[in-house]
Order: sequence, then C-alpha cells, then structure tokens
Amino acid sequence: MTKLSKTLIATAAFAVIATSAFSEAAWDFKAGMAYVYGGPGKMSAMATASPERNHEAMMKNAKKVPENTVFFMDNGALYYTPGRLDPTGNFYVN
Repeated sequence: MTKLSKTLIATAAFAVIATSAFSEAAWDFKAGMAYVYGGPGKMSAMATASPERNHEAMMKNAKKVPENTVFFMDNGALYYTPGRLDPTGNFYVN
C-alpha cells in the first residue's frame, strides 16, 4: 500500500469519526441569538436586535417546544415528532 493510499484511508477514517462526534454534540442555543431553518442545507444564526419591541414581536406567535421532541430530515424537509431516541437511535413514543 502506498503512502498516499494510507494517508487517504486515515483521512477518511478521521472524517467519519469527526462527523459521528459532531452529530452527537448537543445544540448550544444562546440568549439573544436567533436560529433560522431556511430549507434543506440552509441553517443560519444571527444576533437579534435588542429593543424590547423586537422581542415582543417574536414572542407574539412563538410556541415553546415540548420536552422529548425529535427533529429529523426526510426528503429534504425538516420534521418533528413527540418521542425520544434511545442511545442506539431507536425511536419511542412517550
């Protein structure tokens, strides 16, 4: 096996490990920030304007996400459902 082949295999293995570790990381939402889903592959985060009027406008139609809500992608669309996932990824309804 050539040195280039070994390097490519090591790089691919690292990418798989890094992707797996990233997917297990908890979301880190912060106060004063807004997180927007704009469609498949389009997530953005930005600081919200500070006036109280802006906060009131956002809260007017806001709904609290219930505990044990699972978010997932299917055919390029974002979905959510009540339930939970066990450590192996199996879904259970509450």
